[in-house]
Amino acid sequence: MSDADPLTVADELMTVTTALRRVVRRSLRAELPGPHPRGAEIELLRVVEQRPGISVAAAALQLRLAANSVSTLVNQLARVDMLHRETDPDDRRVVRLRLTDAAAHRLTTWRHARTDLVREAFANLSTVDQKAIAGALRGLNALVEDLEGSSADDRTDGGPLHGAAADVRRARRGRRD
Repeated sequence: MSDADPLTVADELMTVTTALRRVVRRSLRAELPGPHPRGAEIELLRVVEQRPGISVAAAALQLRLAANSVSTLVNQLARVDMLHRETDPDDRRVVRLRLTDAAAHRLTTWRHARTDLVREAFANLSTVDQKAIAGALRGLNALVEDLEGSSADDRTDGGPLHGAAADVRRARRGRRD
């Protein structure tokens, strides 16, 4: 794979991951009743799930969105009973976010359905393809971390990187330093 053209690989990677997300989302929408939050709303719900009580400003930083954009998402999600807004007792200007029970249930249901769908499709693949996908996960996690521009040692956001991906990132940093 070292002979692969980085431009071609980058383009194909984005095409495949976008298609994978779209196919999974469309398949699950047919199965799961209720409102279907948009991508940015799901991202915000996941941030709040990982960091209950996060402020709107901190969520905006983590999502790399403008604070007013996150405020709009918060208002939309609060309107459909997916987020609770709480005033910070130490600073009444700060709003803290928590998932509602409905949102927590929805995220759990979505995650299980998504995992089951992909697991079943994965099981239908050849052993060679299964091993290739499993082997690529380490590199994909390292790529996400590199794109986020943070080191595994400094992460406090509860992001997806851990274990082998964090080790890869530390090793890569060591070679560049």
